[in-house]
Amino acid sequence: MSGTVENDNIERIRQPRKKAPFIIIAILAVIAIIVLSNSLVVTMENEYTLVKQFGKIEKIVPEAGLSFKVPFIQTTDTLPNTLLIYDLTQSDVITEDKKTMVVDSYVLWKIVDPLKFVQTLTLIPNAESRINTIVYNSMKNVISSMEQQEVITSRDGVLNEMIMNNIGSTMDQYGIKFISIETKHLDLPSDNKAAVYERMISERNNIAASYTASGESDAKKIRTETDNEIVVSVSEAEAKAEKIISEGEAEYMRILSGAYNTADRADFYTFVRSLDAAKKSLKGDKTLILDSKSPLAQIFNEAE
Repeated sequence: MSGTVENDNIERIRQPRKKAPFIIIAILAVIAIIVLSNSLVVTMENEYTLVKQFGKIEKIVPEAGLSFKVPFIQTTDTLPNTLLIYDLTQSDVITEDKKTMVVDSYVLWKIVDPLKFVQTLTLIPNAESRINTIVYNSMKNVISSMEQQEVITSRDGVLNEMIMNNIGSTMDQYGIKFISIETKHLDLPSDNKAAVYERMISERNNIAASYTASGESDAKKIRTETDNEIVVSVSEAEAKAEKIISEGEAEYMRILSGAYNTADRADFYTFVRSLDAAKKSLKGDKTLILDSKSPLAQIFNEAE
């Protein structure tokens, strides 16, 4: 009986000893999972991952994928690695000719150097505040060097390009790159818009009247010059025509003289011309009355 009790006690002592390794393994597995999860760094496609140790950046992961860090000691933070937009506050600017313009713009920008960005600006709101100041100052400087009319005619992209050129490489020190600066609205203040439009219309009408008067003057001058050129050309052409006719008639007479240079040929020519004249005179029902001395009467007398 005592032997049976001792065996039961031994079995009870052995069972906890068998379970102990499994508990330890389970605890170690949990610890390993926790350590591994704190060691893995997952970087998404549209972000930078900043690995920090005691607040200092140890490395930057710029590409998407998995990487590692020291668990519990190093921490991570992220910055956007994509195109960002900042909408500037609508503001008034004054042109070179002291005219007020209302400008409403936005900026497309990107973080290209996350280390510089964190060292200088730290957070996105700080960056937006700096962008607002820099772009507004550049816009004010550019527009203040232009007259209002020039500003209005530059709204097709020229003004935006001038503002970008004025900023230049200023944003490089912050690890930021401006993709473009776009103007949503560029107009006159509502309180003086009507007066300015009326003045602009009056100026345009004056310019149009000036162009019309100048055009009419030029047209009159051109017409006068053209008429003179026509008169000269016609006179020259008539003179040349008279000369050619005279030369033709002279040549004609020379040919006739050569063809009828004998008495027989001259008589034959007179006969033919007389017949032609009689033929023309006797068209229709007509009576031809001739003088007895006319060449044509002589021809008919000879014929009898």
